[in-house]
Amino acid sequence: MPKIGKTIGKLTPKIKKGSPTRPSGVYLKAMPLRSLEDVEVIKQEIKAGNILILKVSPLARKSIEDVKQAVSELYEFAQSIGADIARLGEERVVITPPSIKIWREKKSSKEKTLPTAA
Repeated sequence: MPKIGKTIGKLTPKIKKGSPTRPSGVYLKAMPLRSLEDVEVIKQEIKAGNILILKVSPLARKSIEDVKQAVSELYEFAQSIGADIARLGEERVVITPPSIKIWREKKSSKEKTLPTAA
């Protein structure tokens, strides 16, 4: 029976001396949204092609208005570059780069709400 180390070594790419240790590709990252300054970091991550799951509750404990502002800014940013953004429950938001779309279940016509008169 072959040793597990040799088997894993055959399955994983080897890093040559002098090469970067971080392989290129798409990463799924979970990040807390703690302040409005985090929005710029999030934008850079999306531009780099990564998928982000943001936990908004740390900022929500400080200011609901800041959460609204941050999510609005991220929504506009996502729209401007062709990225996708969606809510995951009450505390999380997922943002994907333009190359990845979020699947949304289509509601039947029976589930649609009727407009109300104002």
